[in-house]
Amino acid sequence: MKTFTFSVGVAPLAAMMAAMLALSACTQEAPPAPTIKAVRTITIGARDTANIRTYSGEVQARFETQLGFRVPGKIVSRLVDAGAVVKRGQPLAHLDAADFTLQVIQASAQAQLADAELKRYQDLRARNFVSQAALDARTATATSTQAQARLSRNQVAYTTLTADRDGVITSVSSEAGQVVAAGQPVVRLAPDGEREIAISLPEGDIGHLKVGDAATVTLWAQGDEAPAVTGKLREISAAADPMTRTYAARVALPDAPSRLPVGLSATVRFATASSAEAGFAIPLGAVFQNEKQMAVWKVGAGDTVTLVPVRVSRFAGEQAIVTQGLATGDRIVSAGVTLLAAGQKVRATDAQH
Repeated sequence: MKTFTFSVGVAPLAAMMAAMLALSACTQEAPPAPTIKAVRTITIGARDTANIRTYSGEVQARFETQLGFRVPGKIVSRLVDAGAVVKRGQPLAHLDAADFTLQVIQASAQAQLADAELKRYQDLRARNFVSQAALDARTATATSTQAQARLSRNQVAYTTLTADRDGVITSVSSEAGQVVAAGQPVVRLAPDGEREIAISLPEGDIGHLKVGDAATVTLWAQGDEAPAVTGKLREISAAADPMTRTYAARVALPDAPSRLPVGLSATVRFATASSAEAGFAIPLGAVFQNEKQMAVWKVGAGDTVTLVPVRVSRFAGEQAIVTQGLATGDRIVSAGVTLLAAGQKVRATDAQH
């Protein structure tokens, strides 16, 4: 039996393998292009280096009064809501006056009876039928019943709660149908007059501020283009709030309008004299907290980001004060810092700062 042997040369076999590899390479997809993430950035400028302490606050009246009825009873109607502008003497609420009206009738009847008795005793005394002591007793009784009648009429008047001055109702604490005690607050009235900004100071800041320090106040409702109002730190609480561990403070606004709406949000800035904590104020959203310390993403050449460690001395409102790690002219990512990776290419959009 004959055996046939087929042999293939080395060169033809290599050509076949190369063709197969080329065909396989053509079927593979090209690697995806790196994703360029859009980010918002800010550029650190000289204006960020000022020793500015910033706090959020609220417009309040310097004096506020809690108004309540001078007699107890059931509220039958409330005539104003929170935010209502009221005038002096304007009715705010009414109590059920039925019982007080009956007391007036009773007291008036007793006063009339006492007056009649007094007249009879005066006639009897003129004819010397009664003693002077008896007449004096009837005179005292008549005077007492007349005073009681006037007191009853006053209590009827007290069933209407009125504003004692011009102002605005800031809150309502009682409703129609509710039984209230004498003096129980029904509404809170902020009279027209001085306005202040109520702020809270953290423990680390009270040593850097003192009563009388000048401040600049901007109202959120007036927008960024509105001029700032000059204020002055009027008082700092001597005790910290037990819940927040902050100190309540008031910033007076001597030049603000007397009808400035109560409750407006405001930003208060103090320029401190100390340079020990001079640094850059950056948004809190720009701070990246890694395992070791705080850092920011710095945008460098080619629009790639690098994680740069920084030192944050304190937080002021919605800003962090960075004392080390940044320099004037640095461009950093201000939002979305947790979604980036070192060396990643970004498309930066500058934001106002």
